[in-house]
Amino acid sequence: MGTTEAEVAGRWPLHADPGSGHWTTTARGSWTGGFWAGLLWLRAIVSGDPADRAAATGRTALLAPWIEADTATRGLILWYGTAFGVMGGDAAAVELRDRAARACLDAYDPGLGLVPWGGAFGGPREVARVDGLPGLPQLLRLRGPGGITAARDQLRLQLGLTLGEREPRPAWRARPDGTWEHHRDPAPGWSRTVAWLSLAVADAGDEAARRELLGHPRVAGRFAATSPAVPPARPGGPPDTSAAAIEAVAALKLAARAFATRPRTAARLRERAVAVLRELVTAHLRDGRLLDGCYDLEHGVATRHELVWGDFFLAVGLAILTGVISPFSC
Repeated sequence: MGTTEAEVAGRWPLHADPGSGHWTTTARGSWTGGFWAGLLWLRAIVSGDPADRAAATGRTALLAPWIEADTATRGLILWYGTAFGVMGGDAAAVELRDRAARACLDAYDPGLGLVPWGGAFGGPREVARVDGLPGLPQLLRLRGPGGITAARDQLRLQLGLTLGEREPRPAWRARPDGTWEHHRDPAPGWSRTVAWLSLAVADAGDEAARRELLGHPRVAGRFAATSPAVPPARPGGPPDTSAAAIEAVAALKLAARAFATRPRTAARLRERAVAVLRELVTAHLRDGRLLDGCYDLEHGVATRHELVWGDFFLAVGLAILTGVISPFSC
């Protein structure tokens, strides 16, 4: 992380070449900025170094413009970018998170039953995408009863849309009459569909949602001990270690939720998470860099690369396993 922070020189890391390690960066962080800020906070928590804390604080402050952006990915950006700062008692992170929560509830559309995908990254805005779900319910719930209701409705809507067919579908578009139709991007078969949905459900604290999630054959198959640790980006495509890292964190959180009432399920999920993390660090880690992540196979973008969110979720999974953080700290 120190090497990366020096290289990007104030910009935001997105994906790095597997050979040279050189990072492709963005000016404002895009939808992944919160993961870099979160990694810097995690480093500060582990090291206790005031300089690391200052670096994390500075990065988190730079996420503020995303509060006003028309995008459901504010959950990814502003929940994961502030959670460890809040855990560390940083007043600026608390204030930023609260502003983000207000903005997310203001963006909630009760007619659709969700905070729409939005227009910040182009395309239609009245879309329900599973990668716009993680972090969003946590922010909404901070706003009291209205936010709690919005969070519940969005989670259940996305869960029903994503798992309503045999093959999980990550994206849906609202019709004028209020019904939903398939949206082309991302297409079915995407590696991170189950990963993002599982993470969101794990954080929700909703037992019915967890049962529905784990009862779907495709989801149950991904968490089975016999399933490959790293899924392909698309059927027949290259691996996507970032999806595996997200799934491992989701499994650890689901296990922690189930421990008191379903100990066998909890043990199975934790064992799966450990196996996935072991595979990632033994077969895909080089010089502290998680390789073999696939950003966008359809457009040929960063198909076997280090991805900043893959690094983040690998680090979070290891931090949970080693007791550095609670499963529910982010």
